[in-house]
Amino acid sequence: MISAAAGQQPRPWMLMKTNRRTFVMRTVIAAAGTTTLLTLRAAEPGGAPADGEKPLIVSTWPFGQAANDLALKTLLAGGSPLDAVEQGIRQVESSDNKSVGLSGLPNAAGVVQLDSCIMSGPGHKAGSVAAIEGIRHPISAARRVMEKTPHVMLAGEGARLFAIEEGLESVPIDSAARNEVWHQQRMAEKRAASETRKSAENHDTIALLVLAANGEIAGGCSTSGWAGKLPGRVGDSPIIGSGLYVDNEVGAAGATGLGENIMRYCGSFLVVELMRQGLHPAEACMEALRRMARQDPKGTALSVSFVALDKRGRFGSASAGQSFQYAVATQSERLLLNSPGLGPLTAVPEGGNRR
Repeated sequence: MISAAAGQQPRPWMLMKTNRRTFVMRTVIAAAGTTTLLTLRAAEPGGAPADGEKPLIVSTWPFGQAANDLALKTLLAGGSPLDAVEQGIRQVESSDNKSVGLSGLPNAAGVVQLDSCIMSGPGHKAGSVAAIEGIRHPISAARRVMEKTPHVMLAGEGARLFAIEEGLESVPIDSAARNEVWHQQRMAEKRAASETRKSAENHDTIALLVLAANGEIAGGCSTSGWAGKLPGRVGDSPIIGSGLYVDNEVGAAGATGLGENIMRYCGSFLVVELMRQGLHPAEACMEALRRMARQDPKGTALSVSFVALDKRGRFGSASAGQSFQYAVATQSERLLLNSPGLGPLTAVPEGGNRR
């Protein structure tokens, strides 16, 4: 059992060692021609039960579990960290969920516009696409931007045409994006979101971080963004330093939640810089949220969560609300954990810059 020294507060990743309800399930995944037995554990808010194992994969939300599995399989089959990030996120983009990929909820005009980015630690390389339409896998488009252009970001129609030129799968814009029921609802409400849309489903993101056995780090993000957003709105997910940041000397961080609130604080960059100062990833996530909450009139009602890992193989998460679930995978364990929360979860008014 791990306990805090006298007079000290227990650290976030130590809490679940002393106060935990767990259930255990068995699952098998095929990786590089072998079968690995992994453990799925759900825990009380806290951090990592075991730090230091490599390769290590950390991602947001329960849908990150399947992404982690495919990313780990890719690594064990000899793929690079970037390959693992791309394949894992592609899995979520194809999963028919309501917040990532072409199945995501549309904007106020009834059109699905997607944001994505990818970043490689070695060489500090990055690529992203924003407000892209009709492309099945925006994460692959982001990687092509990084590897095949002198740019970091392409947006809108230019991003779509580039992806098509690169041979990426596309679908007709009308069939990919139109949702007339949603469109009529949004117009009737004059773009005012209904109360049922003021939930995490409104702006979920897959952020996936990979630490390879050789110490190389990579990460990626993908989302369909804020449901009912104004056409052309771009969130934090394709913005390097906001939705994702990777530094091969330190570690990586990714974000999920209301992008306007993450962008205004360069959230993921802040988490990585706090790790550079020596904080454990769990502490870095929490301290970044504390700093944001101290400055912002919304306080803990920011609707922001972070995941992070560092060069040593340590990982953690924190949420501005009460908690959120994130997924972790190594060769020995497959975990679904609840992050520690900064404060009580309260409703977030629409419009990230409104006071």
